[in-house]
Amino acid sequence: MEGFKTLILLQLVYLCGCMDQLHIVYEWKEIDYEFPSPEARKQAIDSKSFIPENNIPMGLEIYEDKLFITVPRWKSGVPASLNYINLKDNSTTSPKLIPYPSWAAHSTDMDGKPPEIISPFRIRADRCGRLWVLDNGKIGNLESNVTKYPPSIIVYDLKTDNLLRKYVFPDDQVKEDSGFANIAVEDNDCENTYAYAGDLGKPAVVVYSWEKNESWRITHHYFHPDPLACDFSVKGYNFSWTDAIFGLALSGPNPDNFSTLYFHPMASYDEFAVSTEYLRNQSLAENNFNAFKLLGSRGPNAQSSASFVDQKTGVLFYSLVNLNAVACWKTSNKEYLMKNQGRIYMNDETMVYPTDIKVDFKDNLWILSNRMPIWMYGSLDNAEVNFRIFSAPVVDAISHTACDITPRSDILDKFVNKIKNATNSIVAKINPNSGSATISPLSVLCVLLLSWIITFIV
Repeated sequence: MEGFKTLILLQLVYLCGCMDQLHIVYEWKEIDYEFPSPEARKQAIDSKSFIPENNIPMGLEIYEDKLFITVPRWKSGVPASLNYINLKDNSTTSPKLIPYPSWAAHSTDMDGKPPEIISPFRIRADRCGRLWVLDNGKIGNLESNVTKYPPSIIVYDLKTDNLLRKYVFPDDQVKEDSGFANIAVEDNDCENTYAYAGDLGKPAVVVYSWEKNESWRITHHYFHPDPLACDFSVKGYNFSWTDAIFGLALSGPNPDNFSTLYFHPMASYDEFAVSTEYLRNQSLAENNFNAFKLLGSRGPNAQSSASFVDQKTGVLFYSLVNLNAVACWKTSNKEYLMKNQGRIYMNDETMVYPTDIKVDFKDNLWILSNRMPIWMYGSLDNAEVNFRIFSAPVVDAISHTACDITPRSDILDKFVNKIKNATNSIVAKINPNSGSATISPLSVLCVLLLSWIITFIV
């Protein structure tokens, strides 16, 4: 009887464990950079232009053999705020960051002009081989002396690393409390491309047209924070944030050749959507309030920061910052309900504050966690791993979740086979003399049923 109990408990552990399909690709205790020489690094530390503990990775993006990482200048001592690591270099799991496109792009000119790149939070590589950088323009957000430059969108050619364009937001589209953190890029047409930048400080979306090289500002009540969702608690740190529109995720083109923008404020439990048909035309957006739709709620304590739609599967991925988790929802599902949302990964140690999510052009999911609330309100221990990048093929990440795209009959077969194989292995370990342990499908289902019963009883 004890052996059978053990079998059931081990089976439960296995079934729970198979839900977390992500694996850690990179991890850092502290961020370091590929300086031109050891002497240059020492000089940067001595001059306090590099203060290691003030550097925190915030955004990521993947294009071919480069994995881009942003390090915003929230505190002094950040030498380069847009960087990359070479995915072909497998020499270490804690690589040094290489400034992109060069060290010079992050340095102040001799005449005192600001650097080409000031302080981006998140970035986006499009299918046209361009890197879109949303530069917040602020230095020292968390310090007493804040330096403000106009926010901008900077676009690089990823084939040549050359600057294609730097578009500075017009003064009338930037408010006193503006803060631009997230960008989504609609690249169905390389010439007629649109970028959507969320203003989390003064709720709005600034829409930029690549073809016209101009932008406009759109406001809506759904961009605002929910006053009932401003309380956060992460790893023992309790704080209040009133961040407005934050998560921005674009679907692939709809039959009308427009996309759907899924969005949510950081301080909110709800998800919203709007067709880009309305965002591309300022007057159309302002005159069609009901074009913006409330999809539903993620449930209590489910505030979210970053989000991203995998256009191939139509799955919306999003972080759950209070729960140290990443979840998903199939956009093909008509109902945005808790029962239709799946858990991709949850861990109170490794996934503390998932800050960015992307799917690359090879159908791999990437997630960055950075323990940001601890860094902001306490201090990180540089003897521990603090920053992690996870990855997995999308189909593996969503397997056995509510977002699984496998046909239902195939899911059942795959599920039963996985249980059968695991059960055979466990039985063989419990009773080595049983020879080749074989379990019938009926037995497998019985074990699963009993596991559920025991779960409810306990």
